[in-house]
Amino acid sequence: MDKDNMVWIPPGRFPMGSSSAFYPEEQPVHEVELDGFWMDRTPVTRRDFETFVGETGYVTVAEKDLDPAAYPGVRDADLKAGSLVFTPSSGPVPLNDLSAWWRFIRGANWRVPDGCTGSASDHPVVHIAYEDAQAYASWAEKSLPTEAQWEYAAHGGEPYTVYPWGWEFLVDGQAMANTWEGRFPWRETSRFPRTSPVASFPANGYGLWDMIGNVWEWTQDWWSVRHAPLSERACCAPVNPRGGAEADSLDLAQPAIRIPRKVLKGGSHLCSADYCARYRPSARIPQMIDSGTSHIGFRCVLQNTR
Repeated sequence: MDKDNMVWIPPGRFPMGSSSAFYPEEQPVHEVELDGFWMDRTPVTRRDFETFVGETGYVTVAEKDLDPAAYPGVRDADLKAGSLVFTPSSGPVPLNDLSAWWRFIRGANWRVPDGCTGSASDHPVVHIAYEDAQAYASWAEKSLPTEAQWEYAAHGGEPYTVYPWGWEFLVDGQAMANTWEGRFPWRETSRFPRTSPVASFPANGYGLWDMIGNVWEWTQDWWSVRHAPLSERACCAPVNPRGGAEADSLDLAQPAIRIPRKVLKGGSHLCSADYCARYRPSARIPQMIDSGTSHIGFRCVLQNTR
């Protein structure tokens, strides 16, 4: 167990969620109390993950063919080893059609994020399914954060601002995180067209890098369409809360696919003002536990050991 690349997050209480006009799944705002914990300073990098694989021989989900029984109606070609890779469109496209910029590419995995080119060792590891993140965390004698832990840490000690650094996205005209600049999904103008090396942007108030942007990060919590109802007793905030029930995390829009979903946090390099303003601590999306993509990674925590 190595704490050298971890930060102590002090115990505290904060308003989880957002009452601003963003997305309904961030509501209602509710007070949460947390014990202190350690958190990785950065997302797990490809170098970190390569060390884990070298010591254990672990094979990720993206490196294995999928079971056709779990994916009724999916083409056999799409069940081969591979993963979803962001592929820019050639011009403007309807923003409600994810197939316009996502492609399933055989051979895409953490070693070769686009299916043919290796990633730099100091970038976040990607194409990580939930069980892959869990396997790494167990090997490191750590765990994945709960959604509440992740959100609390992301605020960096500023629980009432929209962003960890304040109320406005840009600071003196400068981006504070690796997010999409330009017109999504076809014209990117930032200095990092995909992932960036970890710690390329300023750390938050707790000394954590890349909590916003770069890659989405797995949490332990099962997805729920809204936060739990407010307590009738305002004096008593839930302590170290967990998310909803596994059965409630299923995607009702795909009843034939019975794969539960976990909460992802933080946004990624694909979040943009004109498409997905989820580069904020309170933002959250669901992800099926069986798959990762070219913009999903993770970091670990160590529970309550000062």
